Amino acid sequence: MSEHLTAIMEEHGEYCLRVAYLYVRDWSIAEEIVQDVFLAYYLQQDRFEQRASLKTYLVKITVHKSHDYLRSWKNKRHQLFGKLHFGVSKRTPEKDLIKADERVTLKAALFELPISYREVLILYYYQELKVREIADVLGCTENTVKTRLRRARQMLQDKLERSDWEVLGDDIF
Repeated sequence: MSEHLTAIMEEHGEYCLRVAYLYVRDWSIAEEIVQDVFLAYYLQQDRFEQRASLKTYLVKITVHKSHDYLRSWKNKRHQLFGKLHFGVSKRTPEKDLIKADERVTLKAALFELPISYREVLILYYYQELKVREIADVLGCTENTVKTRLRRARQMLQDKLERSDWEVLGDDIF
């Protein structure tokens, strides 16, 4: 492996890992996805045309790999396995408290959204990409991104108290 690739992995690896986690909600699976992202980049780095930043390019690959995983049989099997073991594990007050606390947070509300709405919010607010960059990453028009952002905000607003969400109501593209 070249020093150049090592430097790229050190610079963008953690960021790509967080992006993948926001899609798949499992750190070990997110790590596998990021490994696939850098392997794909290494094998096809000559395809990078530098029309966008390397970070944007790697995020785009991460998003696509995350989508691929979510559609895969491996994911469906993982979810089924998790559900089978959920009934077997013993509930404790500590686990109940942690679970209740997680559901109150924005993260929990965000993960309840359909992926098409969740991803635009993640890319816009968490990764601070512009609408144009999000459209490029997702392969759709800017108007589609704006519509999804508006609808996603409305969905979250319905899930959260209005006072906690007012800051997003004034956003202008």
